[in-house]
Amino acid sequence: MSIPITIALQRLPHGVNLPLPAYATDGAAGMDVVAAEPLTLAPGARAAVATGFAIAIPRGFEVQVRPRSGLALKYGITCLNTPGTIDSDYRGEVKVILANLGTEPFVIARGDRIAQLVPAPVQRATLDEVDRLDDTARGSGGFGSTGR
Repeated sequence: MSIPITIALQRLPHGVNLPLPAYATDGAAGMDVVAAEPLTLAPGARAAVATGFAIAIPRGFEVQVRPRSGLALKYGITCLNTPGTIDSDYRGEVKVILANLGTEPFVIARGDRIAQLVPAPVQRATLDEVDRLDDTARGSGGFGSTGR
């Protein structure tokens, strides 16, 4: 089991009386996050939904924003840019980009669970420009090339 990191959270004025992100069960990977505003997402529409808080993520980590599987299956509601990344140096309000891929308008009430937040370590890289890459069995085969 990994050691939890501490993430500072600032509740914003429109986030008063909302539950903070929290794990629903002991085995949950993501913390449920709720909407801080009501709205209706029309079929095919998307919106950045306010959560009412900002966070300070420790350097070397990110927080990923992921869809809730129940909303995706039952209503076609998902997060765009999934998983979304909240960088450690971002200090603005956390917003969730939701899209309605369903066929009916989807009503979101203030306080409804809309996404999950998953903290994750970040591995930085340096690039080494070379004249030629090494050979592999796959080579430069693209999308679907390994299924033949």
